[in-house]
Amino acid sequence: MYKLARDEKTTLVMVYARNKLVRGELVTKQDVRVNIWLRSAGVSNYIHLLNSQVWFFGGEPPKSLEYAEYFLPAGRIIGFHLAPPISSQAAAEQEPLDFDASVPNRSMLEVECILGAFILKGKVRTSTQVDLPTNIEMMHMTWLSVYDAAISSPFLSQMPVIHVPFVLVNPDQASIGFP
Repeated sequence: MYKLARDEKTTLVMVYARNKLVRGELVTKQDVRVNIWLRSAGVSNYIHLLNSQVWFFGGEPPKSLEYAEYFLPAGRIIGFHLAPPISSQAAAEQEPLDFDASVPNRSMLEVECILGAFILKGKVRTSTQVDLPTNIEMMHMTWLSVYDAAISSPFLSQMPVIHVPFVLVNPDQASIGFP
C-alpha cells in the first residue's frame, strides 16, 4: 500500500462521475486547501485515493467495490466535496469557503445541478448586477462553487441526503437548473 511522504496528507472526500460515486482518502501535499484543490494548477491527470469505496450506477442494483488505492481521471469528475460528517463550523475552521462575505452587491441564488445519478440542491454566489442564467452560458469557468448543498439520488431511495457546506461542480459536465 502507498506510504505517505512527509509533506503529504490524506483527506476524506466524495467524488461524483457520470456513472459512479467514489468515497476515499485523497492524497495531497500538507499545505493544500482540499475543498478548492481541483482549481489548482497542481492537479494531475488522475486523482489518487486510498481506502476507496466505489459505487457504480447503470444496472439494478448499483454495484460497489473497494480498493486500497484508486486512480480516477480528473477530467471525468463532475462534483467534488469533503466527505461528511462535517459541521459548518469545523469546515470553516479547517477549509474556509472560497469567497469574501464582505464583498458588496452579491447574493445567494438557489440552484439544482444534476451530477450523473445525483441531484444537488444548493446556492451559488452571484453578483446582484448580473443575470446568472445568461452569465452561465458566457462564463468559461472550470469549477462552479455551490454552497449549503443537499445531494440525493433518485436511484438510491435508501441513501440519506448528504448535506455539505461546499461542493465544486464541473459546469461542462453537469446540468444546471434554477428553481
